[in-house]
Amino acid sequence: MEHEGKALAADDTDSHHHRTPGIASVHVRAFITWCAIFPLVALGTAAMGPFTQAWHPVLRTFVLTIVVVPLSVYLVVPRLLLAHSRLSRAARNRSLRRAARRSGRASRQDTPTP
Repeated sequence: MEHEGKALAADDTDSHHHRTPGIASVHVRAFITWCAIFPLVALGTAAMGPFTQAWHPVLRTFVLTIVVVPLSVYLVVPRLLLAHSRLSRAARNRSLRRAARRSGRASRQDTPTP
């Protein structure tokens, strides 16, 4: 992504300390990634439990991560980030509309009536 001629990383800001619109902060991305991985690991552990009790814990973890990591990276996290982006955009638009209505009311109250 570029801003004012220079490339920005997802958590960089421009010279006015504004984050590029539509890009979640590194903290939000970390939380969204955790929200994707935790349920997948919990479900995977529960589903694999009866079949893998005799396996070494490292082998169980290896098999679980072979499934969970690609599933989360290619499917779940991108969809959660898209949902977050849409919700953030909707909230920003509501805030702008609310501010415009307030400023419109304020300007009508400031003008003298004949």
